[in-house]
Amino acid sequence: MLLHGLWMGGWTMGWLARAVRQAGFHTETLAYPSMSGAPEQHIERLAEAVTRCAAKTLHLVCHSMGGVVALRYMQTRAHPRIRRAVLLGTPALGCQAALAFERQPWGPALLGKSLSLWRAPFARTLQTHAEVGAIAGNQPFGLGALFVRLPEPSDGVVTVEETRIRGLRDHIVMPVSHTGMLLSPKVATQAVSFLAKGQFLR
Repeated sequence: MLLHGLWMGGWTMGWLARAVRQAGFHTETLAYPSMSGAPEQHIERLAEAVTRCAAKTLHLVCHSMGGVVALRYMQTRAHPRIRRAVLLGTPALGCQAALAFERQPWGPALLGKSLSLWRAPFARTLQTHAEVGAIAGNQPFGLGALFVRLPEPSDGVVTVEETRIRGLRDHIVMPVSHTGMLLSPKVATQAVSFLAKGQFLR
């Protein structure tokens, strides 16, 4: 199951979904109103999608805010069928760029109801039986870099350190930007590797 990030729709996960299918997995992309919906509504939507899914074992592939939603879901709801989750550019420990947006006159309108997801981590350590791997980018080409001097390395929106929540099964840094990772063949290969084996390629 794939989850997109803020300001995006399910279609943005299309390239990754195809790569995952080509590796032999069945896919479903969960679309949700990232700006207008409250975080708890996103979590409930994910919970309902998992319940509807007939598969005995499920994996998650999540970009940015989608990963934060998935983490909160796994930390607050029973999820016995979730085996592995791959987080792509997910600010699991809060997001400095989002806080910089908030200080702009137009910031709250752009962030919508998602703001509470960015201010502070829900937990600093994973609270799930699922194996979780994180992919971070180190090419700082993104909207966040225009409004705040992000500590390096970053993907232009999320710093590498913001992706390092304790308890990860694996973590890898790749030469991609925050949005670019969605179209990177190498990122797709690493995501598939983690889904299949619980570890990234080295």
